[in-house]
Amino acid sequence: MALQKITAKKIIEKKKSGEKIVTITSYDYSFAKIVDDCGIDLILVGDSLSMVVLGYKNTLSVTMDEMIHHTKAVARGVSNAMIVADMPFLSYKIDVIEAVKNAGRFIQEGGAEAVKVEGGTKICPTIKAIIDADIQVMGHIGLTPQAIYEFGGFLVQGKTVEAAKKLIIDAKNLEKAGVFSIVLESIPWQIAKLITKTVNVPTIGIGAGSYCDGQILVINDRTKF
Repeated sequence: MALQKITAKKIIEKKKSGEKIVTITSYDYSFAKIVDDCGIDLILVGDSLSMVVLGYKNTLSVTMDEMIHHTKAVARGVSNAMIVADMPFLSYKIDVIEAVKNAGRFIQEGGAEAVKVEGGTKICPTIKAIIDADIQVMGHIGLTPQAIYEFGGFLVQGKTVEAAKKLIIDAKNLEKAGVFSIVLESIPWQIAKLITKTVNVPTIGIGAGSYCDGQILVINDRTKF
């Protein structure tokens, strides 16, 4: 648990030392302050706010302006945790230059210290461009909610040999691209364990078993709100 200001470097050091990484979502000042005071390592301003705060049916409807509005609120309540902001649907996959500009808005306007993007090998050139702009990036593979219509629903990923191999390759390529951590969502624990052992950056699991370097929860799921 965090006792001082958390940075990407310290998150990576936690993997090396075997210390588990604690992550939770927050969308406003009040909850951000509460979880920060509890010593949370990472606070994700997730695009899940689309569903749990704004009432949309999935994460595809939330906009950049809405995400930045909530990121600013979270940032005002946080002193120690590292703040990561989700880049919403279509904010980083149309054009690399636009992706860098949007990532920069989260840092400059929102007060975030990193951004999270969904996707594997295909998104790596964009990740490299964002990192080249001195912005830290968290990766996200497995069940990526922005691709819900491609997957056909909120379904477990990596259940076949080929799908599992692809996840491992994606994780390796994300590490090469420079991410400081990778979210593994809704994949078999055996695959999550293998990825965690394979890459040198921390893995943050959600529905991926207990062998990841850390876990993340949606705060509304935890509090039943």
